[in-house]
Amino acid sequence: MHPTNALGSPVPRREGREKVTGAARYAAEHTPPGCAYAWPVPATVASGRVTAVDGTAAAALPGVIGVLTPFDAPRLGASEDPTLQLLQDPRVPHRGWYVALVVADTLEGARAAASEVRVTYASEPHDVILRADHPDAYTPDEANGGHPGHREQGDPDTALSAAPVRIDCTYAVPPLHNHPMEPHAATADWDAGRHHLTVHDSSQGAGPVRAALASLFKLPEDGITVVSEHVGGGFGSKGTPRPHVVLAAMAALHYGRPVKLALPRGHLPATVGHRAPTLHRISLGAHADGTLTALTHEVTTHTSRVREFVEQAAVPARVMYAVPDVRTTHRAVALDVPTPSWMRAPGEAPGMYALESAMDELADALGIDPVELRVRNEPASEPDSGRPFSSRHLVECLREGAERFGWARSRAPRHEGPYLIGAGVASATYPVLVAPSTARAHARPDGGYLVEINATDIGTGARTVLAQVAADALRVPVGRVAVAIGHTGLPAASLAGGSCGTASWGWAVHDACAALTARLGSHRGPLPAEGLSASADTTQSAKQKSPYARHAFGAHFAEVQVDTVSGEVRVRRLLGVFAAGRILNPQTARSQFKGAMVMGLGMALTEHSTVDAAFGDFTENDLAAYHVPVHADVPDIEAHWIDEHDKHLNPMGSKGIGEIGIVGTAAAIGNAVAHATGQRLRELPLTPDRVLTALHGSA
Repeated sequence: MHPTNALGSPVPRREGREKVTGAARYAAEHTPPGCAYAWPVPATVASGRVTAVDGTAAAALPGVIGVLTPFDAPRLGASEDPTLQLLQDPRVPHRGWYVALVVADTLEGARAAASEVRVTYASEPHDVILRADHPDAYTPDEANGGHPGHREQGDPDTALSAAPVRIDCTYAVPPLHNHPMEPHAATADWDAGRHHLTVHDSSQGAGPVRAALASLFKLPEDGITVVSEHVGGGFGSKGTPRPHVVLAAMAALHYGRPVKLALPRGHLPATVGHRAPTLHRISLGAHADGTLTALTHEVTTHTSRVREFVEQAAVPARVMYAVPDVRTTHRAVALDVPTPSWMRAPGEAPGMYALESAMDELADALGIDPVELRVRNEPASEPDSGRPFSSRHLVECLREGAERFGWARSRAPRHEGPYLIGAGVASATYPVLVAPSTARAHARPDGGYLVEINATDIGTGARTVLAQVAADALRVPVGRVAVAIGHTGLPAASLAGGSCGTASWGWAVHDACAALTARLGSHRGPLPAEGLSASADTTQSAKQKSPYARHAFGAHFAEVQVDTVSGEVRVRRLLGVFAAGRILNPQTARSQFKGAMVMGLGMALTEHSTVDAAFGDFTENDLAAYHVPVHADVPDIEAHWIDEHDKHLNPMGSKGIGEIGIVGTAAAIGNAVAHATGQRLRELPLTPDRVLTALHGSA
């Protein structure tokens, strides 16, 4: 490695020491003088309206400042997101919708007072249960991400009828919850004249939060400062402004003092979005040699009555395999449920679980090795658009993964005492997304450099990788580059989401540093006291439509043991091989890949949520009932990658890596369980009761 070029090196995370020593301050750890504390009151009915709120007992408690209700809360301005129109009217669209807010001198006082608020409702009948034959199901014009709700090529019904081999299967993925380690929190503080608002927020994008607050509180954007310096995870749930930041700003405005609001974990499932349940029906037709002739993928999912959000789970089927006749359809049902939102790899994670499970079932029906079946259906160009791929090394990922995993040796199911051992494989894909961003670079007289961009590090190592990008463009050691992020006073940038952070921010940082390098090259003499600066704006570059189909790809392999006595499934090994452009930092990249694979393991074996038909809420609303994987659940995990050179991406040649690791993991585990047991379970998670029923006919 050239001594001045740190790009591609495993540079340790810059904020690591601050985080492990507690010096890194998160949104709830900013406490201005005179700070008050808020606690929201969620609705206890699933549909209806509030007829009265009695805060008398709450207000009588020591230290209570007040109780805001739909009848007396400050009126908000317009918002593109109706989930942020809080305490504005008495309607209750779902259980858990906030119907009051208590503010007190202490956190304990606010929580105690909230339990004393008495809310009276006019309850109405509710419907919260998703089913494929729901009479109100409709096909939306668009699914999440702007994808068409329905796409059809050729005549898939005729092609299916004529196919020598056919499968027709249904799969189900339950509601899933993001549950970042740091719950959503905000500290809001207005200046004395109430003309400027400063907010410390746990968010994946300070810019969108500022824009939303400016509209809601009728301020110019430069009248609001949003700081998201350190964020303890999000997985999509902090990708847009959430109710906590609006309520904190509202209370601070109304009571004239700073207010802090950290949501209790039990509120998160109903408040900050969730992965909507998806019901899948997939039909595949093929020749005897495994060549696909037809594919249909129909997804039914729920959305809320507040705001439409449609999980785009049929979209991956449009790009994965060479199939001449294809139909992919999304159907949505508006129910009395909280509004779904983004969760790591929205669409791709549940969609590829179903598609890759169906591919395995087809391989079984044909008697063809599952890896070979996928290789035989490799497309020459993107099936949906016909555009050439900028790069696509899925076959290489499958081949290398099979070699590293020992796939050929693992294909014979075996017994070890009460355990059945099996192996599974699944492909993965995620689109390359890039959003416009701006950045500024400074050269200082002391020989150091400063890069400024309103990026957000949600635990991914963004600070570190951006410093590496800057150092590479400046041709200086990475230690000479400081990075400032997470503040709306910095050059505007896209949010951290859709695996587009590094690609978007890095492009702007690279261009700003390249411009600064050119300026330094023409400068003569010592630098002025203020140094030299250069800026970049990638709006035009990032918005140009590429003639290429740009995606990351990968292959997952899993080995499982199934206990025939208890029904417990344990994953012994997980191995992933990815083709994700240039890997800018192997250390942080491997962490991202492995973390996503662990999340996919949870999706396969333990994570699920249930909507209670009678009460209309999520019954698994905390980490005692909603089971994320713990250390004992996580096996030997390997993450590798193909050395991919793609010149059609960005100046760094990188693709997003934050989400592709979860895509395909659940399918690989499910396929391994089917291989071990000879029984196909088509509903996640693969819990012991379902495994025992499949093995023995009863739990």
